[in-house]
Amino acid sequence: MSAFEPKIIAMVCNWCTYTAADLAGTSRLMYPHNVRIIRLMCTGMLDAKYVLKAFLEGADGVFIGGCHPGDCHYINGNLKAARRIPGIAAILEQFGFSSERLELKWIGASEGPEFQEHITRFVETIRALGPSQAATAMIL
Repeated sequence: MSAFEPKIIAMVCNWCTYTAADLAGTSRLMYPHNVRIIRLMCTGMLDAKYVLKAFLEGADGVFIGGCHPGDCHYINGNLKAARRIPGIAAILEQFGFSSERLELKWIGASEGPEFQEHITRFVETIRALGPSQAATAMIL
């Protein structure tokens, strides 16, 4: 049996975290290959249904990356996302998913090394948790 490699969906802000991910790539900083990035114009548009859909379709973890508070291109979209995360985590727990499988981090456009560090640590955390229940159910 091969070692478990988690499927990670990263929903990131176009203006900050996506730019940081791009900077990490152009700087040749290595981060796990199993991260799929979805660019949102703002984390303020994050909806629970997007996160649930990711998990129900086999994601083992969802990483949300947004602008630092006070730096949002859309003024306070990142703060709206921060208010939504506890509710999304509660919904996930009702579906049987650990809230550790969802993480929100503030990562600025010039913070490529920080993106690499946060996403690598998140992948390691999810790897330690093992496959999600939905992924396991899909195999059966």
